[in-house]
Formats: sequence, C-alpha cells, structure tokens
Amino acid sequence: MKQIYSEIFQFRGSHYDFGYEQGRQLKDSLTIQNRKKHWKIRKPRFSINVYDTKDKFMQYAPNMWAELEGLRDGLELPMEEVLRDFGGYRTAITKSGCSIMTEEDYMIRNYDYQPQTYEGRYTLFKPTDGGYAVIGPTSRVTGRMDGMNEEGLVMAYNFTHRKSPEDGFVCYMIGRIILDTCANVDHAVQLLKEIPHRNAFSYILLDPNGKTYVVETSPRGVHVRSSNVCTNHFEYLTKENRHHLEDSYKRKEAINLQRESNMSAKEAFRLMNDSGRGVFSHKYKSWAGTIHTSAYFPKQREAWFALGGDAEPVKFSFDSWLKGEDIAFNKIEGEVDTDLSFAHMD
Repeated sequence: MKQIYSEIFQFRGSHYDFGYEQGRQLKDSLTIQNRKKHWKIRKPRFSINVYDTKDKFMQYAPNMWAELEGLRDGLELPMEEVLRDFGGYRTAITKSGCSIMTEEDYMIRNYDYQPQTYEGRYTLFKPTDGGYAVIGPTSRVTGRMDGMNEEGLVMAYNFTHRKSPEDGFVCYMIGRIILDTCANVDHAVQLLKEIPHRNAFSYILLDPNGKTYVVETSPRGVHVRSSNVCTNHFEYLTKENRHHLEDSYKRKEAINLQRESNMSAKEAFRLMNDSGRGVFSHKYKSWAGTIHTSAYFPKQREAWFALGGDAEPVKFSFDSWLKGEDIAFNKIEGEVDTDLSFAHMD
C-alpha cells in the first residue's frame, strides 16, 4: 500500500490571480519537473497554435484564458509550454476507466486512471471577475475531472475512446468550462452540443432540481440520454466504442445489481469505494485503477472525497466556504494499493 495525499488549495480572487498563485506555488514542484521529464522522453502528438487556441478560449471561456496567462507568469514559462501542459486544447488523452452513479440528491464517482498522471490537488475557487465558484480535484492544474459549482451543478466525465481525434478541447478542460460557466444541467447540455470535442467522452450532469443526464460526446456527434449509471462505453453512439468493453459492462452491472431504491448516500459511497464490491478497480498498471472517490450533494452544496479504497470520506461544506469560512486543514491523506509513482510525490 502506498501512502498518498492531495493538497487543498483555497482561493478567492480573479482568474488571473488564481492562475498566478498556482504557478508561483508549482514553479519548482515535482509536478512541473515530471512534466518536463515527460517531454524529454516523448514527443507530443499534437501541435499548439497560441492564437488559434486563444480564439477558442475567448469564444467559450474567456476567464480561463486569463487564468492561463496568470499561470504562465507564475511559472515563468512561455505560453506555448503552458498550453501544451495545462491548456486542454488539442491535447492527446490516454485511455482510462471510471464509474459514476447518481440519484436525485447526489452523484458519486470513482476516478480510475494511472497514478503517474495524478497531481494531488483539491481546490476551492471563488472568482471575483465572473464565472461560478467551483470545488473539486484538479487535472493538469486548470482542468477538473469532477466537481460542483456554487449553483449546485455537478459534473464528472468517463473516457470512451481516443480514436480519430480532431481539433477541440479535452475532457478535463471541458469539465472546468462547464463548472465555470453553466448554471444548471440544461446550460451544460447546450455547451456540450456546441463546444468542439477532441475525443469521445461521456459527461454526467446533476443539478439541485434532481435532473441528471449522461451526454455522450465525440468529434463526430453528441447524444443526450437519461441514466443514473455510467462507465466507459456509449449506449447510443456505439460506433465510438472500443472493441474490448467487458470491464466497463462488469462495473455497470455491479452497480445496478447492488443499488437499491432510496439508497442512502453513505451506502452508495460504500458500494463505489469498497474494494470488494466489483466497482472499485485495482488496475493501476492498465491506466484504470481507482485513485479517488468523490461525492457531491447539489442541494446542500456539500462534497465528500476519499483517496484509495475502503476509506471514510473527508467532508466539505462548500456552502459554508462560499460564505467565507475557510477549510481548517490543508491536506487529504489516503492509501492506494500500488507501487507506481505519483506525479506530485515521486
């Protein structure tokens, strides 16, 4: 078992200042050093045009461009490198797992991926220059793999396929833009229909009205369906699916067989996080091991978070934080059954 942690970063201010402060803190970190090592070994299979990328951000999320400029200044790196590592536009994505279930009052998701990509950051950000406050773990600093905003909109995504990519935003940046700019599920669905997608992903949405959708997206189409369970395959845009889906179907079946009507959030969290229930994954070397389990409660504006399996979640009152009450601790700890390195620790 490997002891791991996620650092909590709280910030109230402009997007530029948020980016700058993160860049300043990360400048000499292992996260940045490991990104530099990565590109010494592998060449990126994509190109970045700063002007084209800026045009896309100004169209869909201008505040995010300000955050990227702040990150550039804090890191003291060229914009080309910031966009390559943290921009989330025209970026290659590696395969991963993930399982999600929702009820009217909550969403719970397992984030399944490769430890060497995990940066161990959990942020609470309240902007003063427009956009919604957001709580959740980060991906590539600027992105969010799951989270909730101050309106109670909850978002998480699941990987489907990365074949035939096209110019567009990747999952973690689309997730961030949804939370930063959308007030409810309907707004998020409209954005997902309009924004250019690089790869095939499902986005799972929930808001305080209890509305929940799975939005299947790819560069070639978008389909919206009603469902409370999602793993790593499409139900409608099936031409986008991978050939080997046995594990995805197994996890979906495990959830459906064990969930009950009016299941409490605590029971649902145990279903997803307990290592012997068939949903939690140990496939870390295959880019599909469960690193964290998140839970969100849109009506109460509360979030739970646990690293590793068989764990009790740390609970956050996002509502209290929005009213000015800071989180009293700065780190979430847990353990994961792997000997692989983590990007922020090793």
